[in-house]
Amino acid sequence: MVECVRPEPMKSIADPACGTGGFFLGAYNWLTRSSNRLDKKQKEFLRHKTFQGNEIVPNTRRMCLMNLFLHNIGELDGEPSVERADALIGDPGKRFDYVLANPPFGKKSSMTITNEEGEEDKDALTYERQDFWETTSNKQLNFLQHIVTILKDTGQAAVVLPDNVLFEGGAGEKIRKKLLENCDVHTLLRLPTGIFYAQGVKANVLFFDAKPKDGKVHTKGVWIYDLRTNKHFTLKTKTLKLDDLRDFIDSYNPENRHERQENERFKYFTYDDLIARDKASLDIFWLKDDTLDNLDDLPPPDVLQQEIIEHLEAALASFRDLAVGLQR
Repeated sequence: MVECVRPEPMKSIADPACGTGGFFLGAYNWLTRSSNRLDKKQKEFLRHKTFQGNEIVPNTRRMCLMNLFLHNIGELDGEPSVERADALIGDPGKRFDYVLANPPFGKKSSMTITNEEGEEDKDALTYERQDFWETTSNKQLNFLQHIVTILKDTGQAAVVLPDNVLFEGGAGEKIRKKLLENCDVHTLLRLPTGIFYAQGVKANVLFFDAKPKDGKVHTKGVWIYDLRTNKHFTLKTKTLKLDDLRDFIDSYNPENRHERQENERFKYFTYDDLIARDKASLDIFWLKDDTLDNLDDLPPPDVLQQEIIEHLEAALASFRDLAVGLQR
């Protein structure tokens, strides 16, 4: 994600759910490695003003601050660059050049809500914000709206999102349409299953640029790269490596993303194509799954077993969410 976005010196980078600071360190390594020699002013900005994050879990935040300090970012006795606060509570007022983020998956909040009867709940947290297009309890949709808010008009974002953000109806459909209208949503990477900690979660990386709020439709079309069909990875025995992403990075063409070529896994869909789809769904595939026809090409038994477990757990999670919704 960092290699595609290519952050530049003297520009700000935010992560509203920064964990232990992985994106910050990735961007730091890119800036110190790719920009030849940073001058004194650029080094000072990198140390004190480049990074701004939120992390709601105290121990994780402490680890993040220590990680940054060990890379000469920030000071132990200075103003911390990572706030211990829920980023979704409100508009912080600050605007950033880049947002790199992997918001937490799932619907449970990190905050516990206690109602008047003293009952505690982590599921029912919604955010009433004037800057949001829609009010929803879907945490990933809220993070997506928040990221749009905190970007400068010239800002760029790369965000890891689960599949439900691409096809969910109701608020999801309205938010997707608003995102396509108000931002230049230009690239979607469909990631393979089996590479994230959350069982059954299928993830994607969405790349988009902020644009002025002038009432125009800013997305001309979206390039979609399918790294999922006929690809099999596991967290332990066959992990996803940078080399597996090299073809995507080359197809993305970071030096000039406006000059791209379609290939087997990389296709272009116009704005009109996307809006005409049911619920403006971005959940698009076109490659044939070879394993459906050729039993000799099936992945190893341990990979198949893990995929079956993930599909079943994802189905159970969906039924549980449905059951909770019916009880309310």
